[in-house]
Amino acid sequence: MAIESKPLDAGATPAPRPQPKPPWLKVRLGSGETFGRLKGILRERNLVSVCEEARCPNIGECWGGGTATFMLMGDTCTRGCRFCAVKTARRGQPLDPDEPAKIAEAVAAMGLDYVVLTSVDRDDLPDQGAGHFAAAIRAIKAADPRILVEVLIPDFKGSPEALLQIVEAKPEVIAHNVETIRRLSPRVRDAKASYAQSLDVLRQLRQFSPEGGRPGKDYGFTKSALMVGLGETEAELLQAMDDLRSVDVNILTIGQYLQPTKKHLEVLEYVPPERFEALQRAAEAKGFLFVASGPLVRSSYRAGEFFLRNAIEQG
Repeated sequence: MAIESKPLDAGATPAPRPQPKPPWLKVRLGSGETFGRLKGILRERNLVSVCEEARCPNIGECWGGGTATFMLMGDTCTRGCRFCAVKTARRGQPLDPDEPAKIAEAVAAMGLDYVVLTSVDRDDLPDQGAGHFAAAIRAIKAADPRILVEVLIPDFKGSPEALLQIVEAKPEVIAHNVETIRRLSPRVRDAKASYAQSLDVLRQLRQFSPEGGRPGKDYGFTKSALMVGLGETEAELLQAMDDLRSVDVNILTIGQYLQPTKKHLEVLEYVPPERFEALQRAAEAKGFLFVASGPLVRSSYRAGEFFLRNAIEQG
């Protein structure tokens, strides 16, 4: 399937950053009674949301609709990816042993039935924080087994032992993002991360599932995400889709990269909505069960949540 594109070839001179942002990227800021209530619940328990830390453009829509993505293990990451707004340091903050219980309390206070958990990278911890992550999943499930849990995990340095801890906690969806196409990965992501390692993590997750990852058995879905606007070509995007399908990823999100600060990578292209629609059709043709593709789509995206909740409940 042809996708109209104006990519940069490898080695080409980057185009100047487009200015101003196109109208389809303009969103309202978070406000309203529900938004304020959720913010208060997080602050009371000293919890962190990736919605705020990563400066997600959908925070107004999601918080206004009563959903949020919790970020575990503090707000400081031990990696420094050049696209990400989260703070970085060689060592993260001390783990709060009560954080899993606080998360479960916040979920109950918010009245959520579908929860998304993610975390910073914690390369400074012996298990990279996998045990703490798994404890949060178990705490939510113990408080209410009906709650569906989606997790967006780090690569845990590819450790099978760390990944097994996540699988054994039995979230319904496990996501890990490749973020970009193979050629750009070394420039976009921290040196400790790699495109190949991310694919291997997604491959291992399928191998660990005792039921082969079928819907309704332990967890049924693995998920990943791609950003566009960083100089990728059409062929490279299609190859990334093939790479993800080769390790049986069945949920894909595709969104526009937005530069969080002047210190981060510049946007090379603002991709128009019609090209996102073409990318979605191409991904669906490759066999993904669900694809969310659009300028403001992010990995933890409410459209995907609605689909996954229905699919899980239907088995």
